[in-house]
Order: sequence, then structure tokens, then C-alpha cells
Amino acid sequence: IWWLDPELTYGNAKPFVFTQGHSVCNRSFFPCFDTPAVKCTYSATVKAPAGIQVLMSATQSTYLEEEGVYQFYMEYPVPAYLVALVAGDLIHADIGPRSRVWAEPCLLPTAISKLSGMVEGWLTAAESLYGPYIWGRYDIVFLPPSFPIVAMENPCLTFIISSILESDEFLIIDVIHEVAHSWFGNAVTNATWEEMWLSEGLATYAQRRITTETYGAAFTCLETAFRLDALHRQMKLLGEDNPVSKLQVKLEPGVNPSNLMNLFTYEKGYCFVYYLSQLCGDPRHFDSFLRAYIEKYKFTSVVAQDLLDSFLNFFPDLKEQCVESKAGLEFERWLNATGPPLAEPDLSQGSSLTRPVETLFKLWTTEPLDSVAAASSVDLTKWRTFQTVLFLDRLLDGSPLPHEVIKKLSECYSSQLDSMNAEIRIRWLQIVVRNDYYPDLYKVRRFLENQMSRMYTIPLYEDLCTGTLKSFALEIFYQTQNQLHPNLRKTIQQILSQGLNQLPAIDTTAVTTDTPAMVLEDKVSEATNGAISLRDVNVSA
Repeated sequence: IWWLDPELTYGNAKPFVFTQGHSVCNRSFFPCFDTPAVKCTYSATVKAPAGIQVLMSATQSTYLEEEGVYQFYMEYPVPAYLVALVAGDLIHADIGPRSRVWAEPCLLPTAISKLSGMVEGWLTAAESLYGPYIWGRYDIVFLPPSFPIVAMENPCLTFIISSILESDEFLIIDVIHEVAHSWFGNAVTNATWEEMWLSEGLATYAQRRITTETYGAAFTCLETAFRLDALHRQMKLLGEDNPVSKLQVKLEPGVNPSNLMNLFTYEKGYCFVYYLSQLCGDPRHFDSFLRAYIEKYKFTSVVAQDLLDSFLNFFPDLKEQCVESKAGLEFERWLNATGPPLAEPDLSQGSSLTRPVETLFKLWTTEPLDSVAAASSVDLTKWRTFQTVLFLDRLLDGSPLPHEVIKKLSECYSSQLDSMNAEIRIRWLQIVVRNDYYPDLYKVRRFLENQMSRMYTIPLYEDLCTGTLKSFALEIFYQTQNQLHPNLRKTIQQILSQGLNQLPAIDTTAVTTDTPAMVLEDKVSEATNGAISLRDVNVSA
């Protein structure tokens, strides 16, 4: 249960509270069987002060104004982690026949402009693929920056961090992913957290089927290429033999299942589901199977064998061909081998969007650097967000870059990137930090002074503390810590405390002319555990 003082909200007017149950946190909210294997209906009575709007992940609600009491009822069985509550200064607007957005008053116009008329189209596309939407309403509530993940698929009421509103393409993908969970994860749920891919892998596959239907194959392939790049980056961080890269990962006693939320769950799971769809020849045949799978198992929890047995029974010809035992691609190997996916999708339909990225990247990374004129003629403002972040991610992978390259990159693109969304800006600023490019460091300060969410602070603090800029990071933190949620503040303190006694001396006047001299206060409290944050994972549960 996350309690926020008014200053941690956008409006700074009223306190705010929300819950985040995934994966085993709702045991601190109410007594429950906190496992996805158990489902039940629920009812709730919530008393709140006047002027505080209360919402829950429920199909029915009433409000007794004279008593200040809300009544909620979820008529369909759900696992404990999908019971959710939010309360604060929230108002709403309808954006479709069965959807509305809730947000703080200062944010509502933006939310309406981004999503009005969109959600119904995504729901309709999903229904055409996987059958009726069974939850009645599909509402969205935008939460303050303290929300610890990007989005959460609470039935009837998706939770989304407000910070993502400025990044249109990421917002679209995140909402569609949560829409897909209405079928995969909410209606049919993984019975154990050791097989989280049954929710996330299937939802990611369904999300991409929906985006293909609504935005075309090229856009879907671009987004997939971006995510698979991130998967391989994470694999380098963790190592190919790391057991968390298995789809059927073993949960040791005392391990929080949320620690297993990684890109293998999503993208390796997606690749396996995509492989199954390819065995059918036509993805529409696989859509038909998934409709039957949902109909058979809705409101229950399943294990991987349920899905795979149903698949082989639905396609008896594939069963006769023993596709589950195909050498090198055995189902068992998909589930229990560490390392990368055994097969990845053909993304050639996205080449019209990915080829310009690859071309520009080669211009900047091929020596000698004699193609600056051609590279500088590329107008990134004309690109899609996913093209730009794919390009910047690849530059990040190659950092540190030669000083001449980073200098020319800044001259060509820095001013263009300044006006773009936070998903793009944070990547450019990470490049600035990893290359110790002092002329643009003032932009890092300005960015961190205006960000309060994990997704836009942790990656920069990690990079600042990995290199020679720890004292610069500490200075910014002391100036901004009061605007951060205590949980985020503690995580950043853990990052800063690692190696703090080896702080290098840097000339802060070289960073920006109005930077005050560094003043070291009492040492940041020692962290009991090192902060482990995989910078490439902005998790949408």
C-alpha cells in the first residue's frame, strides 16, 4: 500500500494512496491466499473523506455520499494480486462506449487528448482475435510518478504511470499490452509464478497481433526489434547460463517472484508463442486456437502443460508430426534451457523502419568518421519514437565512443533531442554520461530535477555512479531528494553508497557555470544490499 503526501502528486493538493499487488504484495493489504493458483470473487467497503475519489478493480460500484462510503463488487473470480485500490484527487472523462480515463485534474486534458476514441478500437481488434471482452468496462487511471512500474492490468481498471503520457508510442504499446492481459493473465492465469511467461509471453504475442491489425506489420516489427535488442542486452548483463533466463524458472524459498520480472519472461516467452503460431502456418489458425484456449480455461489458472496439450489436441496433424520433439526446438528445451530464444521471429516486414536506423548507426560507428555530412542530414524529428530509441540504444551499447564522435553527435542531434519525449531524452543523456561529455551534463541535471519516477531516474543514477561523476550525482540527489518517494530515495541512496568513499574529484564548474561547489553532507546510509536494477526493463506487468 503506497501512501503519498500531497507534494508527491501532480496537483499538490490532496493525499493519494494506491495498492500494487503483483506479485505477492496483497498479503499486506488484506488476508488472502496470495497465489495465482487461487481465484475468488470479492466485495469491499471503503470509507473516505469528502473530496477523495476511490476506485477499485471491480465490475460494480456504488457511492453513499452522506456516509462517504464506497461499495465494490468483483463478480468474476480473480487471483489476489488483481485486487487493487486507488484513492485521491481524481476526476474522469469518457473516451469510448465502455472506457473512461481517471486522472488528477491537471492531467486529465492530456489523458483525453492521447486516448480519446483509441481504446475502443484496440478492444474491438482484440475481440475479433480472441473472443468477447468479459470484464464489462475497461477504464484507465493515471497514477503519480511514484507508481513503481509502468502499468498494471488490474481488471476493469488498468493502472498506468502518468510519466508515460508524453511518449505516445510507448503509451500505445503499454495500454494495448494491458488490454491483451484481459484475456491472457486475467481471464486465464499462470498457476505458479515460476511460469509467469504464460501471462506475459502470451500477452506480448496478443499485443503484437493487435498492433499488427491496427497499425500494420512494419510498426509491430520495429517495436519487436527494439525489445529483442533489449533482451540480448540483458542477456549480456546476466550471462547466458543464468537460471532466470529459463521460461520455467525455479523459485527458491524466500525469493520474491517480482525479482523474476525480466525481459525473458516477456520476450523469450513471446518468441516461444510466436514459434507455436508459425507451426500452424497461418497466424489466424493460431488465433482460433487461442480463442478456444480462453473459452476452455477462463476464470481458472493453468500450467504450461495445459497450454501445450491443448495446442497439440487442437492441431492433431501437428501432434502426429511430433512437433513437440523437433530436434533443437523441443518444447521441453524451450521451457528449461537457459540463454536466448531457440528461434526468433522474421522481422523483415519492418525493414522500411529499421533499415534507416541501421544505416545511420553505421555512419556514426564506421571509422574513419568521414560521413558526418550524410549523418547530420538525417532529421530525427521525422522518425518514429521507436526508431530513435533503437538508434540511441545501439549507440549506448557502443559507449564509450571516441570523443570526436560524441562531440559531433551532440552538434547534430542534441538540440533536436531536447524537444522530444522522455523515453528519447533519457537515452541521449545516458550516452552523455557514459561518455563523460561535460558540455551536455547540465541537461542531465535539468532532467533529474524534473523527474520523480523510477524509470527516468534510476538508469541515470546508475550510469553516473559507474563512471567518474559520482559527486555530481550526489549533488543532484541532495537537491532533489525531497521530491522523491521514500522507496525511490532509498534505492538511489543504495546506488550512491556503493564506493562513495572513493569519490573522484571533479571540477563542477566544468559541468555548468551555475553549479554550486560540491558540499558533502553526512555519508549516505550504507545499503544492506546493492541496488540491482536492469536499466533496459521498464516493466509493464
